[in-house]
Amino acid sequence: MTALRPERESGAAYGESFTDSYGDAGDQGTSYGQQPYEGSDALGEWYGGENYGAEGYGSQGYGGEVPPAAAVQEPYAEPYIPPPDDETVALRIADPPPRGEAIRPSPASPASSATSASSTPTGGRAARRKAAKRRHGRHGGSRPLSEADETGSESSGAPLSRMEARRQAKARRPSPATVASRAIGEVFITTGVLMLLFVSYQLWWTNVRAHAQADKEASSLQDDWASGKGNPGTFEPGQGFALLHIPKLDVVVPIAEGISNKKVLDRGMVGHYGEGKLKTPMPDAKTGNFGLAGHRNTHGEPFRYINRLAQGDAIVVETQDKYFVYKMASILPVTSPSNVSVLDPVPPGSGFTGPGRYITLTTCTPEFTSKYRLIVWGKMVEERPRSKGKPDALVN
Repeated sequence: MTALRPERESGAAYGESFTDSYGDAGDQGTSYGQQPYEGSDALGEWYGGENYGAEGYGSQGYGGEVPPAAAVQEPYAEPYIPPPDDETVALRIADPPPRGEAIRPSPASPASSATSASSTPTGGRAARRKAAKRRHGRHGGSRPLSEADETGSESSGAPLSRMEARRQAKARRPSPATVASRAIGEVFITTGVLMLLFVSYQLWWTNVRAHAQADKEASSLQDDWASGKGNPGTFEPGQGFALLHIPKLDVVVPIAEGISNKKVLDRGMVGHYGEGKLKTPMPDAKTGNFGLAGHRNTHGEPFRYINRLAQGDAIVVETQDKYFVYKMASILPVTSPSNVSVLDPVPPGSGFTGPGRYITLTTCTPEFTSKYRLIVWGKMVEERPRSKGKPDALVN
């Protein structure tokens, strides 16, 4: 906003104009010299005569006749305009005008005056600095140095110096402790993901795969029996030769020769102790203990719930020619893995008192561990040829 200036800087002063107008004949070039009063006759006659005397004060001066318009002319007041501010062009409180002069209002509209007054700070440098600080910060302060440094190049568009660029790059570079913590966190996350995948593989995928392999082996075995290809003699390790039925647990699983994890147990089948020092006789032997092993958890888990068997529950072994039916006799909840006496012809702790035709089921315990062994014994109660049909334990 441009400061106001006087319209005329030349001409006679107020006192000179007034003297010329009311004193001498008056100068035609002055502001008030167009019709000057001649001497003091006009005013003297009015103010000093009968109109301003003792008699005229109440009769004609202030209550009487009004003097003619031509007799008295009000002096023209030049509007006072404050001098321009050398320090700033903003509005400020002007010095009072000289005596006898009037202040002429600004030609600007009230709305623009109010807007400029509210938007432009008044006062000296201190007030303007405070206003600038309030505009730059919410709490009256400027932005932090770090923020200004980070955004200075983007806001101003000026390129950073080499030192400033290095300092900002160093500030953005993570510390060794931060890098180490991130690496440790990534290792933990990766380890957790791998453990989750491993658990999923063990508890779910191994069962899916083992069930598929066991079902395929059972179908192949039954097809061989139907076609007469089966041989009831000696079997190779990993070769299936019978089916195990546990009606109470709804278990039907192939029995293969040997107890190898890779060839037998991990394929979802039950293994026969038929090798080495742990060799046990076949079900068709006249006397002996037919020993079987199977997983309790994972890989098809055929023996997971054998701890639920009670005395009298049926256990059936199906071969190419016959059905061998056993009744559950006793259970040994926990024993050492090295206790191989459970496979003896007359196993101790089974309740059997002499030689007979027995069956022994072995598996791990507790669940999801292999620390101990769980043992279930059964005694043969029926030997039924396949030509006579299924035994009652499989029909009911």
